[in-house]
Formats: sequence, structure tokens, C-alpha cells
Amino acid sequence: MRDLPVSSAGYGLAGRPMYRDRVDVIRLAELRETPLSVDEVREAVADPAAGGIALFAGAVRDHDHGRAVTELGYSAHPSAAEQLRQVAEKVAAGYDVHAIAAVHRTGNLAIGDLAVVVAVSASHRATAFDACRALIDELKATVPIWKHQRFAGGDSEWVNSA
Repeated sequence: MRDLPVSSAGYGLAGRPMYRDRVDVIRLAELRETPLSVDEVREAVADPAAGGIALFAGAVRDHDHGRAVTELGYSAHPSAAEQLRQVAEKVAAGYDVHAIAAVHRTGNLAIGDLAVVVAVSASHRATAFDACRALIDELKATVPIWKHQRFAGGDSEWVNSA
């Protein structure tokens, strides 16, 4: 996994000490074959101490590189759920957050379906935004989920990571 921004003094972005065992803030980290709910993910990170909740929802779009996409299929390595949790743990260790949630779909999805929903709550919006972006970027870069795109012409392609 890539390193998240941390000062050389062992402090996170908010100038707070790094806590390596902050897994208690991970409230949801799953792969699912069933439709995703933005409301479920938002509720998972709700916290009375949070002044900011940042949420990202990735949907299946109808095009890629100028080609019409008709549907997608997501496949995951058996270790993907554990690696998703490790990504969430890394973000929890690198940012001063209250809660983290991440859910990714597997199986066949139609145009417009939600493929991934991630959210982070923190005391302040800047931390929530930064941690949420780190969460989705790290998930896409390291969790072994592969996308099979099907195009209008009948051909298809595999894309390395979700």
C-alpha cells in the first residue's frame, strides 16, 4: 500500500498523534453482490462529534474512452474484503477521523448502479474530505477488484482495479 501523508514526527495531517490501532472507527468494510445504499453508508459514519461527513458514490457510467458501455461486471480476489479493511485501517491511522465506511459491489451491474460507496466522518470538513479521498484512491489502487466492461459493439475488456 502507498504511504498516506504523515509528518516525520509521527503525527497525522491534523497534527495529532498517529494511532495504529484505530480499527474501532471502521464501522463498515464489505464487498457485496446486492445493491448499495448511500443512506446505509452515511448512517454508518454518523457520529455526534462529527462536524463533517464526506461521502463518495461511484456509479456505472455509459461510456469509457469514447466507447458506449452497456454493463459492467466486478470480480474480486478472495482476499479483497480483508484488503479493503486494511485500507480502512490505514486511513484510520493516518487521519483524525471518527468513523469510516466502505462498500464495493461485485457481480453484474447496469448503467447507473452504484459500484462503490465510501464515507468518512471527522470533527472538521477538511479532514473528512482528505480522508475520504485517500480512502477511495487507496481502495482503487490496491484492493484486488477487477472490472469487466461490455461495450455496445459486443466486445469487452478487463480493467485492472476497480
